[in-house]
Amino acid sequence: MKNYKVQTNPFIVPTTDEKTIAEHWGQSTGNADVSIAQMIAPPGWSEPHQTPQFDEFTIIISGRKQFEIDGEIVILEKGQSILVQKGARVRYSNPYNEACVYIAICIPAFSMDLVNRE
Repeated sequence: MKNYKVQTNPFIVPTTDEKTIAEHWGQSTGNADVSIAQMIAPPGWSEPHQTPQFDEFTIIISGRKQFEIDGEIVILEKGQSILVQKGARVRYSNPYNEACVYIAICIPAFSMDLVNRE
């Protein structure tokens, strides 16, 4: 029995906002404890405010991403990371002229039942 599993076919989450989400681990793999996804947010992209019931770590691979967290604006660039703790009111966006590629890790795993979008 192997003590590892290689993910070669991440689940591509259907979206309506041109954002690309490739979930490597999470609900799509039967893991409710953590989700790990590579995201590509196109220029001008944004989501509505939400108050998730999970911690979300974000690591910026390229580009920039804007976070509005409890009314405060935080802008991250390539090589930076952030932890947004569960219960924070947050709005994610990319108001810039280039795509933002990033990794998102949610604990417990992302689910529509836990995201609480407005």
